[in-house]
Amino acid sequence: MKYNITVDFPKIKTIDLELDDNMSPNTVKSILDNLPFTVAINSWGEELYTNETPVVVQEENAKSLVEQLDVAYWPPGKAICLFFGPTPIGKKGEIKPYSPVNIIGKIKTTDKKFLIDVPDGMRVTFMTAK
Repeated sequence: MKYNITVDFPKIKTIDLELDDNMSPNTVKSILDNLPFTVAINSWGEELYTNETPVVVQEENAKSLVEQLDVAYWPPGKAICLFFGPTPIGKKGEIKPYSPVNIIGKIKTTDKKFLIDVPDGMRVTFMTAK
């Protein structure tokens, strides 16, 4: 099943995410059950990742490579990751997380330039789409 949520970058922009429980149903359920929550976000190459969220799940069909615009959950850091391009450890043409992640959906609306310019430590809110 698919679920729409938004991420609010205060005074800048809101982006839409589509969560899909097909690959990681327990992870998606835990995220939905914990909405809304506010957390700091940071960048690593062309990935944004949150500080620790209230979501606590283990690896669930975890992947060591992801696709552009994938949304994932990183169990070791209890973090949500937004992949919009290469990471520092990926080979040319691949997007490689720091370690395996649970794929939970896709970024539906975005401006890559906007994501690149998000300052580290900005507090963002994940919430149910209105």
